[in-house]
Amino acid sequence: MPQHKSPRKRMKTDKKRAARNNYVKRTIKTLAKQLKVEPTIEEKGKMLSELYSQLDKAAKKGVIHKRTASRRKARLAELVNKSKAE
Repeated sequence: MPQHKSPRKRMKTDKKRAARNNYVKRTIKTLAKQLKVEPTIEEKGKMLSELYSQLDKAAKKGVIHKRTASRRKARLAELVNKSKAE
């Protein structure tokens, strides 16, 4: 446990940031899972745009790296396009 004031404050902010990061990551994972299970193509399109938005926001906030967001978006788009082709 830190003895000085500044590290105590840092622990507080770290805890808040970790909570935010976990929330954002969980949200992204949940949306991705729902996208893979959703039955209709129209719903997949809507969910894909929402997921793109969440990934971009997460990358902007620094929760995930911007290239990670880009890679995930590409893979999800490929998944949706394959389902449209079927």
